[in-house]
Formats: sequence, C-alpha cells, structure tokens
Amino acid sequence: MFRPVSGALVTVLRRLAPADWDKPTVAGHWLVRDVVAHLLDTALRRLSFHRDGMTPPPPPSPITSERDLVAFINGLNAQWVTTARRLSPHVLTDVYALAAGGQADWFESQPLEGPAFFSVSWAGETASANWFDIGREFTEVWHHQQQIRMAVGAESLPDPRYLHAVLDIAVRGLPHAYRDIPAAPGQTVVIDVTGPSGGRWTLVSDGARWALSSGEPVSETARVRLDQDLAWKILFNAAKGPEVAKAVSFSGDATLTGALLRARSVVV
Repeated sequence: MFRPVSGALVTVLRRLAPADWDKPTVAGHWLVRDVVAHLLDTALRRLSFHRDGMTPPPPPSPITSERDLVAFINGLNAQWVTTARRLSPHVLTDVYALAAGGQADWFESQPLEGPAFFSVSWAGETASANWFDIGREFTEVWHHQQQIRMAVGAESLPDPRYLHAVLDIAVRGLPHAYRDIPAAPGQTVVIDVTGPSGGRWTLVSDGARWALSSGEPVSETARVRLDQDLAWKILFNAAKGPEVAKAVSFSGDATLTGALLRARSVVV
C-alpha cells in the first residue's frame, strides 16, 4: 500500500499553489511544508538505517525512559523540519517522490515475520515483529498525508482499505494504553468503529494485563462506539478537548472506556 498512497500524496503536492505550502495543519505548529519535510525525513532515515545498514548516530544523552525517547524523537523531527525550510516546495516534492519510491521498493521486498528494525514504542514493545514496524510506518504516511489534505481542502483517499489498515495497526496500541486500568479476568471492552473503513476489536483482561483481538465477544463489559474519522484523529493526536467525548458513544462500565480517549498511536 505504500506505493499508491505515497504516489497519491505526490500528485496532491504537485497541484498545490505556493500559498498552500504555508497553511497550518492539525499537526501542532507545523505548516503543510513542515509535514511534507517530516515525511521526507522518515523515508530517508528508513532507507539509510534499514535498507543501507548505516548505523544511526547515537543520541546526545542516554535514553533510559519513555520520556527520554519522546524528547529524542521530537528533537530529531524539529531539527530536520527547521533545516528543510531552506528547501523549495518543488525540491521537497521531487526528493520525497524519489525517497517514497525507494521506501515502497524496500518494504515490498521485506518478509513480514521476523524481528523488526524498530520496535513500536507506542504499543509498549521493546521488540516487535517486522509486519508491525512496517504497518506503523504506513500509519505515518497515511495520517500525515491526511493532515495535508485537510489543510489544503483536498479530498481524502477514497479507497477504504487504506484507513482500515491504519486503524487495524493503530488499535494494537490499546493494550498498552489500558495498562493501568484495573479489570477482573474476562472483562471486555469492544471498540466499535463505524464507516466503510471501520471494524470491531475487543480488549479482554486476564486480571493483570489486556490483550486485543478482532471481532466482538458474545457479551461485553463496556463498548466504545465512534466513527472512523474521529477514531483516527483521536489515535493520531488530531482531536482533543471536551467536544471529542461528546462525539463518542459509551455504554457499560464507564471506568473501562475513558482510556480510549487518551490512547495515542504516535510517540507523544
């Protein structure tokens, strides 16, 4: 899916007016040009470190906690985005098209099983399967492209497979998001996402930890129902505030539903 999705982004970028590149996005203080630069950065890093076997430069200080990791990643991102403001939209687009094509080639050649190059930290993992690392990278390409499309008034990608794949990867961070929510063995939370890209997933507790499965159980302890557009915005930090909870339907044990609104499938 990398090739058609990144190719669709290149098509959008080539059609933008100069003023569109300076429009704000839901990605914090980043403008459209900054989000494009970030996608270019992640593609180049992947090719350099993973495909080409280059050893990543060491962090300036040891990473001993999740907070240290977040600070390190945010620093890398900010450094590149600032530097990339020297590049024209034409250059950013051309180089991203080249890097995205190389990234698609690389991922299409990779076996899905086996150890990942990068673990998926927002799922609480220190070692991940290759399919999860690749899937996480796809969620980055899709959701940052969606931020750009929203900012410039372009339609969303029409094929529902893409957003469904994003959601199916993103919800795998929910057991980690629920790690501090106590529950009795067998208690369940159904995540019911409506729309063509939606689906149903179930969190089940064994009394000590939560696990995720596709589908829904015969009986449930709690249910969270929301539409696909709000689901990705919550999980990718694009929807905040009290109005978000008003757009979500909760039923059952209220102590088991609130954690979803705080869950994030990105490093924050």
